[in-house]
This record gives sequence, structure tokens and C-alpha cells, in this order.
Amino acid sequence: MINVTYSGQKQDVLNQIQVSRLHSIHEDLYKKQGAGSEFLGWLDWPSGLSDEFLNNIKSTAEQIQKQADVLIVIGIGGSYLGAKAVIEALKPHFEKNPNFEVLFAGHHVSGAYLKQLMDYIDDREVALNVISKSGTTTEPAIAFRFLQNYMEDRYGEEASDRIYVTTDENKGALLNLAKEKGYQRFVVPDDVGGRYSVFTAVGLLPIAAAGYNIDELIRGAKQAEEELSIFDPENNPAIQYAAIRHNLYEQGFTNEVLATFEPKLSYVQEWWKQLYGESEGKEHKGIFQCRSLIRQIFIL
Repeated sequence: MINVTYSGQKQDVLNQIQVSRLHSIHEDLYKKQGAGSEFLGWLDWPSGLSDEFLNNIKSTAEQIQKQADVLIVIGIGGSYLGAKAVIEALKPHFEKNPNFEVLFAGHHVSGAYLKQLMDYIDDREVALNVISKSGTTTEPAIAFRFLQNYMEDRYGEEASDRIYVTTDENKGALLNLAKEKGYQRFVVPDDVGGRYSVFTAVGLLPIAAAGYNIDELIRGAKQAEEELSIFDPENNPAIQYAAIRHNLYEQGFTNEVLATFEPKLSYVQEWWKQLYGESEGKEHKGIFQCRSLIRQIFIL
């Protein structure tokens, strides 16, 4: 049985959250049934990746490295935090004169940030990767408009070869623009939400361009996928975490903290915060009531 200690008391979690209920939830997930099942593509995504897909990501990353010193990734929320978390976790604390950088834009509306970013890249070779399912999300749309104009003014017709688009496969303003301009395209899968998209082209292209081994990353993801698919409450950490977390919430422990002493993991925390807020912070429910609180603030 799983035990947890809080407030000086040791409680048996699995006596309160019955194993049968956990098993039912686990089955619903892996049979991809129930509410939200149309967005469970992330669950077995790593094992479904083809060599053709990964080779395309790697060859495009090599192409970007040859044509540019800087890749600017334009996206917000899950469209940038997964890649940012991996890159920040893997890169050294200090690096003198890096040969290649991955920078990020479109995750806020700071005009000063955009101005300083364009000043910073002005004497460097640049490529863009804009990530948006629709192409109409405000923050990345504004950043892309400025940076697209910058690229076209600087590179002329060659700009189209330096702009890479990750968007919906069948519809959307960004898809239409990419077709019109001839930008190389990658797909945001319909059944994978942005906050789970780090192992799709959304995350893998920036990570590969930054110089990291995505084959090893996917190998680890496949191993985790296999291990976590087994219903074993005594040894499966995902089941244990879910059971303990739910039990504590039901007992009135409504604040949760993810702490690290390693600065390189700070963006893993930011990604985690966004993932949980996006998943649970709706209708005044859950630990992270992000959108509800934002609405209340604006109303006030």
C-alpha cells in the first residue's frame, strides 16, 4: 500500500482512493475513452514515431544550423515551454561565444523585448520557427508579424527558406500563409494538446537545432511510456503521484509546490506550472485556477 505522511499523521492512501477506481481511470486512459479522450495522442506518441519523421526533424535542424547562427522560436505556452525546459536543462551554465543559439519570442507582448531582440540579431544570421495551431493567438501573431517583416526586409526572397512553420495540418491562418509563402511546414497533431507537445515537431525541432540528441530523448520517453503503462500502484510513480495528490487535495491541502535547487531546471517548473494550470485551472476547479483568476483580475 502507498503511505503518505502529513500534519504528523501517516495515512494509507489506497484505502481512501480505491485501487478499483485507479484501475478504472488507468483503463480509460489506455483505451482512450471517456471525456477528453480525443486529446490523448500524447500517451503513446513516442512509440509511434517513425524513423522518417525523426530523420526529417534532424535534417531540417542541420539545415537551420548551416544557414543561421540564431533560431528564433515564436510560440506561447506549450508551444515553447517544453523545448525551452529541455534546452535550459541540458545546456551548460556558462558558454563562451556559442556557435548557435535558440532564442524565444511571442510568449508575451513586450515591445522592448522585441526591439532589443531585433537589435541583438542584426549582425547574425537568423532563422525563424513559428509555432501556432491557428496562427491567430495574439502574442505569437504580433511577434511573427514584426519578425517576418524583418526577415523579408533583410533577406528578400531568401526569407522564405529561413522561416519554418509548425501548425495545423488542414486549416488555419498560419497554414494558409505558409502555403502562400512556401515555408517548410511541420504538423501540430490534432490529438496532442500544446502542453503535451514537446515530443512532436513543436519541441523536437528547436531541441535538435540547439544541438541535442533527440534520438536519446525519444529513447527515454519510450522507456517511460512502457513503464508507466503498467497498472502497478506499488511501483508506478505516476499512479502513486496521482493517488497521493488527489488524497491530499480532498483533505484540504490545496497548495502544491514543485521545488528545485538546480537553476537549470527552472523552466521545467515553468512548463509544469503551465501544464497543470491549463489542465486543471478551469471552472474554479483544481490547484491552479489560472484562467478563472485572470478573468477575475480583469473584471476588478
